Amino acid sequence: MTVSNESVMTINGTEVCLQGCGLGVGQTVVMLHGWPDTRALWDGTVLALQDRFACARLTLPGFEQGPSATSLDEMCDLLRQIVDRISPDQAVVLLLHDWGCIFGYEFAMRHPTRVSRVVAVDVGDHNSRALLREWGAKEKLAVMGYQLWLAVAWLLGHRFSPSTGTRMTRAMARWLRCPTPPERISHLMNYPYAMQWLGAAGGFKHASQVKLAMPLLFVYGERKPFMFHSSKWLAQTAATPGSAVLGLPCGHWVMVSRPEAFHAAVRDWLDAPTLDRSAA
Repeated sequence: MTVSNESVMTINGTEVCLQGCGLGVGQTVVMLHGWPDTRALWDGTVLALQDRFACARLTLPGFEQGPSATSLDEMCDLLRQIVDRISPDQAVVLLLHDWGCIFGYEFAMRHPTRVSRVVAVDVGDHNSRALLREWGAKEKLAVMGYQLWLAVAWLLGHRFSPSTGTRMTRAMARWLRCPTPPERISHLMNYPYAMQWLGAAGGFKHASQVKLAMPLLFVYGERKPFMFHSSKWLAQTAATPGSAVLGLPCGHWVMVSRPEAFHAAVRDWLDAPTLDRSAA
């Protein structure tokens, strides 16, 4: 199967790749990746959804070129421009992974009328007290260790030696068994970690606690040393009318490790009628 109706437009300096059916008239799915990926992460997902939905993808600004870091406000402003341009008359579906979840959640909470549903992969209530309480000392040290390493790699690459920063980044990607080819990975992709730990671009101190006004499908990998969601949040999501959760026997990159199960779940959930939460 090949991707249909492929086109690229540039919005505020960011390329947005548009593929699939019904662009401008049907439901549009906007896909946001995380570290250390690009819009290529969603190649298989576009193939799975293109006959039913219009698919829009972008590589996060700064991950390949452009600004050294994009603040949370700037990212939300960019996403608003993209959504208003590609789907001016209808709310879109957000399909999110990793850091794409963090940026996408914030956009959805700031602009709830522009988002009809959210599919989030492997990152849930990332900044909640419930999650922090569930992590033990081992989990906290593991998270801090790899994230600080990547934050420092970004800082070194940004200010002193791009080659050193990139070598550090690729070493961590190998250790985390990231499926992205090493030659596509650089220190540029680490700026969200620098935002988290070093306060770059204003950091995430103003990020809201994750509470979405629209239905959510949350899919996560069950085989990881620690989770990026709390059990309390998972139960609340599962009990919310119109929302659902799905755990799959794999790691962080669910769409790569279990593509058939993941894509079937996304299609089935998006094909189901939307429930009005206000009437629940």
